[in-house]
Amino acid sequence: MNDKNDVFCNVLEQLRKTQELVRIPENIYAQIQSPQKFLEVSIPVKMDDGNVKVFTGYRSQFNDARGPFKGGIRFHPKVNESEVKALSAWMTWKTATVDIPLGGGKGGVVVDPKGLSDRELEQLSRGYIQGIHQLIGPSRDIPAPDIYTDPRIMGWMMDEYEKITGSHQPGVITGKPLSIGGSAARSYSTAMGAVYVLEEAVKKIGLEKGCTVAIQGFGNAGSYMAKLLEERGYRIAVLSDSRGTTCNYAGLNIKEVEDYKRQEGSLKDYPGGDNSDGKHCLEHEVDILIPAALENSITINNVELIRAKLIIELANGPITPEADEILKKKNIVVVPDILANAGGVVVSYFEQVQNASGYYWGEKDVLEKLEKIMVRSFQEVWKEKEFYGTTVRMGAYALAVKRVAEAMKARGRF
Repeated sequence: MNDKNDVFCNVLEQLRKTQELVRIPENIYAQIQSPQKFLEVSIPVKMDDGNVKVFTGYRSQFNDARGPFKGGIRFHPKVNESEVKALSAWMTWKTATVDIPLGGGKGGVVVDPKGLSDRELEQLSRGYIQGIHQLIGPSRDIPAPDIYTDPRIMGWMMDEYEKITGSHQPGVITGKPLSIGGSAARSYSTAMGAVYVLEEAVKKIGLEKGCTVAIQGFGNAGSYMAKLLEERGYRIAVLSDSRGTTCNYAGLNIKEVEDYKRQEGSLKDYPGGDNSDGKHCLEHEVDILIPAALENSITINNVELIRAKLIIELANGPITPEADEILKKKNIVVVPDILANAGGVVVSYFEQVQNASGYYWGEKDVLEKLEKIMVRSFQEVWKEKEFYGTTVRMGAYALAVKRVAEAMKARGRF
């Protein structure tokens, strides 16, 4: 039975619906309902006050039939086993949807990093790698940044891994600083990939280029998405963060919004928008809604309030299966996370390729390669959607699950 508060139950429900559609062999279906390996580690950190605090970390390795496990590491107080398993499953379907030779994994540490000093944060990052180093490697499992982790943290983690192994292996971690093997465009690749997909979806459903957009979540991906769409002539009408929503249907000035948030720490009471109507970001009447926050943002409790024509899932798992069914009935087109936000893992894959060859591409080359993959993947997903007479989400899942099943069969895992 599906626990609506359990994210991994959402994964299993999505998978069940996909199996009804594509009918892969039952013995393969049974195998892809749980991670191949799951590790929990304790990470002791000597804090600045001299006391030792023990943090809990996880690494989920969901499936590697199509290539090494791949997936980010998040530092967040609400990280839990179910969430990490779910994210590792979504990464498996994501890499398959865009057809790159990687599997799916995910990691996380239960922590509020805002409460740590730089020294404590570095010790935690290195301690996490000490705990999981036997599971990872350039041809085994390649972590990357996620919520509240960044290139600096990835640099510490790569350095710790190389100290343990005694060799330079830049391909063990992606999302690194450029100075130690990072890729051009990686910092905004998730948003850039979503823009390419959004523009394909806009053409499919006949929206105007200058249509209105609401973005829920103004972190790294959400703020880059706002800037990139503004540059392309879209009107960013609504923005929200965890503390407030601001609205201006003439179009918010994204640079001014960023400057305000940098100074005030929130979008609340931003003077260039209307904060008085009390509506949540999801409720505004816009053409395109982009959930860019956490999982389970759109649920049975708020889905009826949504009035957008198109939803682009920049966050992972922002819509529960029950809410998804209602959106389907309302004829709202949803481009799912496993396609919409795959730009990050695509450029992470590019980073691995560059690390392995020792040859690095410029930003223009990276973006051209990214656009080609994202546009092709959208077209392939749309073709599956049409073939099965289903939603864009189920088209993506059909494509991904069939690709994973095909790889498992080729390996004799059935």
